[in-house]
Amino acid sequence: MFPRLETTRLRLREITVDDEKDLFDCFSNEQVTRYYGQETFNHSEQAKVLIDFFAKSYIEKRGIRWGIELKGTRGLMGTIGFNAWSPKHKRAEIGYELNPAHWRKGYASEAVSSVIQYGFNEMSLTRIGAVVFIDNEVSNRLLTKLGFQKEGLLRDYMYQNGNAYDTYVYAILKNCNNMLT
Repeated sequence: MFPRLETTRLRLREITVDDEKDLFDCFSNEQVTRYYGQETFNHSEQAKVLIDFFAKSYIEKRGIRWGIELKGTRGLMGTIGFNAWSPKHKRAEIGYELNPAHWRKGYASEAVSSVIQYGFNEMSLTRIGAVVFIDNEVSNRLLTKLGFQKEGLLRDYMYQNGNAYDTYVYAILKNCNNMLT
């Protein structure tokens, strides 16, 4: 059974084929994919492929991705979850994105906090990492605010539109998780 999470304002739920349009709207926006390491979507079939990827990743215990919905509404404003999940090593990397119509309202912080708690408490993770483009100032600030520590620089680590970009690598550890408890 896919876990559902709730925060004060948000519902985090399984992403289904019914979400194809909302995912396409998000991932076809160059503002969203600018720092994502993935090309901007050109057709809705790409959203369906992504939905299938998320489902398969969860079944194979390689990741888990929730759709983010505002309580009292229908439709996704973005997604959040873990990739590079290694149950044996009790670690995963967090990733997230929101449609720009929902930026600067505190939704990302609310969703990330909830997913981190779930990762530590329910998935038995001891380390949650994040890889962020250096120029993604908003995400870099968000992670720092939530207690992530910058661990280093990964040179030419991500490609976007054929160009290599440096990224920062962050992590938060369960035994150092003072900000979220």
